[in-house]
Amino acid sequence: MAALRDRLAAAAAAVEAELASLLSPAEDSRLFAAMRHGTLNGGKRLRPFLVLTTADICGADRGNALRVAAAVELVHSYSLIHDDLPAMDDDALRRGQPTVHCAYDEATAILAGDALLTLAFQVLVEPATHADAAVRCELVGGLAAAAGAAGMVAGQMLDLTAADTASLDDIIRLQRLKTGALIEFSCLAGASLGAADAMARRALSLYARDIGLAFQIADDLLDVDGEPEEVGKALHKDAGHGKATFVGRLGRDGAHAEALRFRDSAIDRLALLGEKADLLRAVAEYIVTRRT
Repeated sequence: MAALRDRLAAAAAAVEAELASLLSPAEDSRLFAAMRHGTLNGGKRLRPFLVLTTADICGADRGNALRVAAAVELVHSYSLIHDDLPAMDDDALRRGQPTVHCAYDEATAILAGDALLTLAFQVLVEPATHADAAVRCELVGGLAAAAGAAGMVAGQMLDLTAADTASLDDIIRLQRLKTGALIEFSCLAGASLGAADAMARRALSLYARDIGLAFQIADDLLDVDGEPEEVGKALHKDAGHGKATFVGRLGRDGAHAEALRFRDSAIDRLALLGEKADLLRAVAEYIVTRRT
């Protein structure tokens, strides 16, 4: 696990540098300051790590992968800024610092999120991301599907309207969209960059769906059992807001068992890829044991 942490830290540093470059305006402005506040603030950078790792597995160029990894993190950061707004989850703390609407104001936070989302697609369409326009189009289409009304945004809508009486199947569907869609794109982006075959893409897609659910269950458990100083945000909010969660439906022990089931399933999905997918197997283990 220590080796994985080192790899995560190295990837996070590389992605942070790429993001800092992309978010360097010609002149200082309140908008760019808010965008940087919501993006250059640490975090696990798990989704970019998945892009970089699957790109390595599929033999893609590292520089291309780094740009796609940054684009994914721009979308993730936008989603967090908007999720934290009073109209959504109404959170004041994110990654141990004030959320964007608290550090600035609600209007600036909305615009910062809008700008980050738009910038992500600008990054993907630029030739520096890949020489082949068809690959760039594939990446744009994939990210749009993962982030939009049939993916992450749909999941957020379900999260706002679902009650704590939701069935397990409803919760799984919600989280496959809200959390899992962008994780799945992150794994498939590396396959697109490396022109992987259909069988490899299928294996990575199924792996991503399983770790996406394991990741969300771990989040649900951290909301109940975590420490705010470690997690970096307010906890114990899901039950008070009547959220539909795995813990609420299955209890602590049942949710933990479900997370382990998804972990094991994710690892099994990688059999086709052999030893070169060992880092992805370690990620599946890490997801269910993390404390942040």
